[in-house]
Amino acid sequence: MKIIAVIEKSKEEGYGIYAPSVTGLFGYGITEQEAKESLNDALESILEEYEEKGEPIPEVLNNLEFEYRYDLSAFFKLFPFFNVSEFANAVGINPSLMRRYKEKHAFAGEKQKALIQQKFNEIINKMSTVQF
Repeated sequence: MKIIAVIEKSKEEGYGIYAPSVTGLFGYGITEQEAKESLNDALESILEEYEEKGEPIPEVLNNLEFEYRYDLSAFFKLFPFFNVSEFANAVGINPSLMRRYKEKHAFAGEKQKALIQQKFNEIINKMSTVQF
């Protein structure tokens, strides 16, 4: 089963990853790869706990695969060559607000995230037509 794992930038340094659909499943690392390994270790620990207690493993945890997604903060850390203000203008968001999202001083609501995602997808589609 494939579930979403959200990658976010830590307030200090590094990355955190959590799976919203599985309570208590999260990982942390200085690098994104370390955070992914930590998430897998956490999953193994959860599975071992079920086995030790003799309890059945929930269906959601069987043959689990992660589909990684980035929050806005992690996006800008992963792609530092994107100018936050210019990206904000391109997706129709106030640049000051986008900087607040990046620094986790504010959080986009579902409607705002959907708008940003839609505009971002349009940018990606346009970029895919570039040929060097």
